[in-house]
Amino acid sequence: MERLKVNLCGLEMDNPIIPASGTFGYGYEFAELYDINMLGTFSFKGTTKDPRFGNPTPRIAECTAGMINAVGLQNPGVEKVISEELPKLAKCFDKKVMANVSGFSIEDYAYTCEKLDKCDQVGWLEVNISCPNVHGGGMSFGTSPEAAAEVVRAVKAVTTKPVIVKLSPNVTDIVAIAKACEEAGADGLSLINTLMGMRIDLKTKKPIIANKMGGFSGPAIFPVAVRMVYQVAQAVNIPIVGMGGVSSAEDVIELMLAGATAVQVGAANLVDPYICRDIINDLPRVMDKYGINSLSEIIGGVK
Repeated sequence: MERLKVNLCGLEMDNPIIPASGTFGYGYEFAELYDINMLGTFSFKGTTKDPRFGNPTPRIAECTAGMINAVGLQNPGVEKVISEELPKLAKCFDKKVMANVSGFSIEDYAYTCEKLDKCDQVGWLEVNISCPNVHGGGMSFGTSPEAAAEVVRAVKAVTTKPVIVKLSPNVTDIVAIAKACEEAGADGLSLINTLMGMRIDLKTKKPIIANKMGGFSGPAIFPVAVRMVYQVAQAVNIPIVGMGGVSSAEDVIELMLAGATAVQVGAANLVDPYICRDIINDLPRVMDKYGINSLSEIIGGVK
């Protein structure tokens, strides 16, 4: 449907809906439930240079209007993603996919992005800078404008495809980091990643998650996402992929009005595996309700 189309960093999408990394695997499990080619695209599971088993269990804790996870970037490593996962995906998804990349050093990011950049199936590289910098005392790359910019420059030097930098909300000034990424050459930004959260078991008097703390996601963080997308959209001139607690067509339109070109759906996929399909199907009804002719016309509509 023409009125749902958006353009993200030069690539046209049939609609703005993107299942978020870590909530959609490599797509083919969801393809058994519905035709995932109806999606705008999806961001596949966070990929690192080397295989990762992830954090010890338990990794998940429920909470009011959301969940906390500390999965720890479990993945088979970039070589196996390219040799095994992408060929399986090609059998059920014929659009360009978004490759989500994580790393623990500048070299990690550059190596993994350079490998994935050569894959024809990959349309965008989504670079998650919320990872701890092993050479920088453990603070994540996304908490410092200088460190964030360094990652962007390194990745842009070895890639040709659009680089979208995924920002952490666990910072004092997300605008400063967004501007540093833009100045370093980022083609787009995605936000927000999870907020940090924690739950304690009253019976054992110990943290529920083995890692003690984890990423808090779900409907409870949606107002934070709207606020941060709006702030960043006012400060940069590159496209934004908005996310954080999205679970309805109304949420999608709200984030687009705040400044998002496309919208990722994360935790809601774990509650309802059909949620992205249903949001796409419901968008025309909600657009009619609010007198919206085309989604591309409302991007950043709130000044």
